[in-house]
Amino acid sequence: MSTEHQRYSTENQADAIKRYADERGYQIIRTYSDAGKSGLRIQGRAGLTQLIADIEAGQTAFKTVLVYDVSRWGRFQDADESAYYEYACKRAGISVEYCAEQFENDGSTMSTVVKGLKRAMAGEYSRELSQKVFAGQSRLIELGYRQGGAPGFGLRRMLIDEAGNMKGILSRGEHKSIQTDRVTLVPGPDDEIAVVNQIFRYFVRDGQSEAEIAANLNAKGVKTDLDRDWTPSVVRQLLSNEKYIGNNIWNRNSFKLKKRHVRNDPNNWVRAVGAFEAIVSADLFEAARAIISSRSQRLSDEAMLEGLKETLEQHGFLSGFVINEAATLPSSGAYQNRFGSLLRAYSLVGFKPDRDYRYIEINKRLRGMHSDIIRDTVSGVEAVGGKVDRDLQSDILTINGEFTVSIVIVRCMQTGAGAFRWNIRLDTGRLPDMTIVVRMGQMNELPLDYYLLPTFDMTRPKLRLAENNGLSLDAYRFDDLSHFFEMAARAPLLEVA
Repeated sequence: MSTEHQRYSTENQADAIKRYADERGYQIIRTYSDAGKSGLRIQGRAGLTQLIADIEAGQTAFKTVLVYDVSRWGRFQDADESAYYEYACKRAGISVEYCAEQFENDGSTMSTVVKGLKRAMAGEYSRELSQKVFAGQSRLIELGYRQGGAPGFGLRRMLIDEAGNMKGILSRGEHKSIQTDRVTLVPGPDDEIAVVNQIFRYFVRDGQSEAEIAANLNAKGVKTDLDRDWTPSVVRQLLSNEKYIGNNIWNRNSFKLKKRHVRNDPNNWVRAVGAFEAIVSADLFEAARAIISSRSQRLSDEAMLEGLKETLEQHGFLSGFVINEAATLPSSGAYQNRFGSLLRAYSLVGFKPDRDYRYIEINKRLRGMHSDIIRDTVSGVEAVGGKVDRDLQSDILTINGEFTVSIVIVRCMQTGAGAFRWNIRLDTGRLPDMTIVVRMGQMNELPLDYYLLPTFDMTRPKLRLAENNGLSLDAYRFDDLSHFFEMAARAPLLEVA
């Protein structure tokens, strides 16, 4: 099931299947489920994949598979795909029965025709739903509402209720909690707006490059909206984003029906002009865009590839991050637009990546964060009167001489289906009493939340977290470490008495 808001919740399906089994004298000995998963592709469907793998390997103690209805195999765009998985069961001598269908799956002509029709209907349902969702999202964009993402330096997210009344500014990491509420962008603090305009003036009037602007801002101690140093790519993104002149842009990229990621032509972008209050004049923005456009158009394919080759020789590898940080190169997006993809541009300069080098930069950043988070944790415990002993070799913290804590930072990864996952490896060697899992956000820039996992309750050394994990794991989830600090607090004896 893909969402909780439907009759296909796993609980409802399980109840219906159990009633069916009881009526026919079946004993359910194993359940395969894919909670919160899209049925458009087999990728990410761990339950279905395991079922087929067990059946094909002959590692089954059952003779019948009970399925809620025909569409539960998946809403594949190729109707033959769901038929294939049913056939894989039958080929291994295992029958398939549908618990909520009005026909018996007995191999008759009627059941075959009905199943084929229902498989096609399941795929068509997804296509129609995709079109409706796209139309709805496009409408919200045209009305000036934000469809996710950080607001950016100089801007803030304003929460609006169903009647259009402003409810307040959303802080970093906060999200709306009511489905009918909307989010729009409003100007941020005056000092940030002044910096944004100064960046445009540096670029347009003073002729400074993105690298020079970033160096100037860092020298002045100005931080980005993510509280980090400025880089040329961050400056370039700011100079080219139309939200600073009040335009709401959406559908630059799409991933419809889980088929493939597509960089859409600008003519297909959904655009709402003047949706937000502008903080940069249109003339200044257009002047900056003209400079960026002329700079990229002036370079021939040969010149772009020659610059890419020089960067490869300098760094030994290429990635989108390396390209964006190179002051002499166009953006990675320019290479994608010119050559169709970064991989094709790589191949033209003789580079074949054997891994995604973005992870190198992300891991480097997370390693740098680890000591900062340990320092902040120690400071938080000491602030509430607790005592911390730190093992400098293992970074295990002993709190008040009573329990030990390990801190793990977990990178956010995106699956091929577009979902976000976090892989946790617990410290089974030293066995701390508790592991603080710092789960990073989608951009791996800031912590998303924290899990306080007691070793006693963890039965596996590795965990794979989704965005929502059910009560068994999310009961340990917290937005910050204040709960942990309360555990470490020391109370005066008179107060206890």
